[in-house]
Amino acid sequence: MSKSALILAGFCLSVPALVLLAAAFTGQDGHAIDLDAVLSGMSGAHLLGADALGRDVLARLAEGLMLSLTVGVLVVALGGMVGITVGMIAGWLGGRVDAWLMRIADIVLSFPGILLAIALAAMLGPGIENLVMALVAVGWVGFARLSRVQVLSFKATPFVEAAIANGSTAPYIAVRHLLPNIAAPLLVEASFGLAAVIIGEAGLSFLGVGVQPPDASLGTMIREGTRLMLVSPSLVIWPGVVLFSLVMAVNLLGDALRDQLDVRMDKRTI
Repeated sequence: MSKSALILAGFCLSVPALVLLAAAFTGQDGHAIDLDAVLSGMSGAHLLGADALGRDVLARLAEGLMLSLTVGVLVVALGGMVGITVGMIAGWLGGRVDAWLMRIADIVLSFPGILLAIALAAMLGPGIENLVMALVAVGWVGFARLSRVQVLSFKATPFVEAAIANGSTAPYIAVRHLLPNIAAPLLVEASFGLAAVIIGEAGLSFLGVGVQPPDASLGTMIREGTRLMLVSPSLVIWPGVVLFSLVMAVNLLGDALRDQLDVRMDKRTI
């Protein structure tokens, strides 16, 4: 990763970090209503101003930022567990099991991810839990396909064949031999998946099928701010800047992680 890219990644990462630190320092409640500060600009009482209900924008930015990260980590973790399990089973067993599981993955991939997530979120209903379920239902496929390919490449290696000859069970071989060797590409996939989930959560919340008021989300803040663009454009600008910086930082860190791990991907350890 070039020096300029590292500087850009550090700058992008500093924006959400400053938001969290400033919000912790001021100690404002993002749900507290101050009618005297409705649509007010930056001030000592509200560093980034207040929204249409007089709620502190900085506090709500910090809350939405934490929610985006929480949802992102949950979706990547759950989707990774489901996808890696499915992919390893498909790659290890092969045959009809592999064909059926990969056809299911192909069906999911045949739909645009965001449209499928919107449809699932709309069917399940609004709420954070349903939002996570909808994003997991879309996000497991990448892990499944990647882990399947990796398992197929390691399946015929001498150390796996030796483990089979020694009578080791398939779960033991998967945990002891396969997972350590395929962890690097899966970790890179997770880093890029995190950025995609953050965008997906913001998009679904913006459309009204994700996080619901009074909970703060960067997507809902942008949606609420669009009605007041001409009166108070900062209500859209601030969450937009934070969302852009967060996604850009995660993507740049994912690039750096991929560059760092690429050399090790061919080093198969026992």
